[in-house]
Amino acid sequence: MSIHQGIGFYISKRVGKAITDYEMLSEGDKVAVAVSGGKDSLSLLKILNERRSFVPIKYELIAVHIDLGYPRSYVKRLQQYFKRFKVNYHIERVDTLNKTNSKDINCFWCSWNRRKALFETADRLGCSKIALGHHKDDIVETILLNLFFHGEISAMSPKQELFGGRVIIIRPLAYVEEEMLRRFAKQEGFLRIACRCPNINLSQRTRIAKIIQQLEKICPNIKTNIFKSIKRIKKEYLL
Repeated sequence: MSIHQGIGFYISKRVGKAITDYEMLSEGDKVAVAVSGGKDSLSLLKILNERRSFVPIKYELIAVHIDLGYPRSYVKRLQQYFKRFKVNYHIERVDTLNKTNSKDINCFWCSWNRRKALFETADRLGCSKIALGHHKDDIVETILLNLFFHGEISAMSPKQELFGGRVIIIRPLAYVEEEMLRRFAKQEGFLRIACRCPNINLSQRTRIAKIIQQLEKICPNIKTNIFKSIKRIKKEYLL
């Protein structure tokens, strides 16, 4: 189904606003879209790819999947999606999962290994930017994670320059809530690929997500309020 139909239309509008607000894309960009295989990254890939047909700037996409050592059927399923979307893709195999004790695997371990391989691969492929599938919920959870567990006020930035601008990360789904992506994934018939992390239910992020769900019952706008708060800091009330 085209992104001009159903929930895809509203997601595309929010993606377009985020891209404009943060000047995420420029003429001639070659963008590596990090695709894990979950609904968020697949949705981002489809949205960015279809937007190329009507936005005023021209940019190139390449789907990049970092394979940490998952079953081959998992990778083949991703390849089917890439061919269905008619996008160029690259599979980078970094077999670290099978060489690591399950007790040592956590969100930080997974993120660090994926991110390192992703940066190196994108650089090798000549990509000017890397698009990640983090959405509004991810950003809100990160704000609370950093506040509660690290004692600092910080978040995922929708656009972030690293290593002196050599790597530019963009998060076009910054204004999109996870529930919208769930509906879009259902509309598009994306098969659910569960996280294979053996410690997923023990992660701090999972705990934070549950806290937010509970608080939503008494404050429906809590995610939007937390999201906006990072831009509305009253310095005169800080220590």
